[in-house]
Amino acid sequence: MLDAPIGVFDSGIGGITILQAVRDLLPNENYVYYGDSRNCPFGTKKLSELKQIVCAATEFLLKKQAKLIIVACNTATTRTIEYLRKSFPEVQFIGTEPAIKLACDTGASNILLLSTEGTAHSSRTQELIEENIRPGQTVENIPCLGLAEAIETRDEKKILENLMKNFSKIEDREEIEVVILGCTHYPLAKAEIQKFFPKARLVDGGIGVAKQTKKVLEASKLLNKNNVRGKEEYFFSK
Repeated sequence: MLDAPIGVFDSGIGGITILQAVRDLLPNENYVYYGDSRNCPFGTKKLSELKQIVCAATEFLLKKQAKLIIVACNTATTRTIEYLRKSFPEVQFIGTEPAIKLACDTGASNILLLSTEGTAHSSRTQELIEENIRPGQTVENIPCLGLAEAIETRDEKKILENLMKNFSKIEDREEIEVVILGCTHYPLAKAEIQKFFPKARLVDGGIGVAKQTKKVLEASKLLNKNNVRGKEEYFFSK
C-alpha cells in the first residue's frame, strides 16, 4: 500500500504542473496522472456534467490503485470536491485552490486573480477572497475565457492571441503587484503572462498542494519509504 501511486487528474495537461510540484517535494512516490482531454476545459461545464466527469476520473484512478487523489484543477476543486468526498468517503482527496491566501500574505495592495469562468464565479473563490483580503488590498477577479483551451493546444500563436484578448481590457497592468494563476494550465504560459504584468509576482497553488499532500500522507502513515525515485504513468482521454 505504501508504494501505491498518488493519483492526479485534470482536464488535459494543466494538472501536470501540480504533479511536478508534488514530485519535487516527494520524489520517491509513484504517480499516475489522468488528463481528461476529451472534456477540456472543466471551467465551462455545467455542475451536473462536471460531477459526472470528476467521478469518472476518480474511478479511473482507483482502478489504478491510487492511495490518495489530487484534484489538480481549481474549477473541479472549488465546485465539486465536497461532492467527491461524500461520494467516495473511503478516498482522501487533496484539492487545488487559487493561491489567494499566498497572494494576500505578501501584503501587496493590487492583486489580480486569473482563472477559468467556472473558478471565477464559484462561491468558494469568493469565500477565499473574503477570508484572506486585508484592509487596503484589492483582489480583482478576472475570468480568462478560452485561455486554458489555448494552452492545451500548445500553439504559441493561439496562446498569445488569447492573452491579448483577455488582458487588453485590464487597466493599469503595470500597477499590478501580484498575479494569481488560478488555473493549473496557466503556469505553462507563465513567461508569456509575465510580459503583460512586468512588475508583478506570479503565484500559483502548486507548492501548497505539495505540502498538503505530504502532510496527509504522513498523518495517514502512507508515505513511500523507498529511497529510489518513483515512477510516473500518464493517461489521457481523447
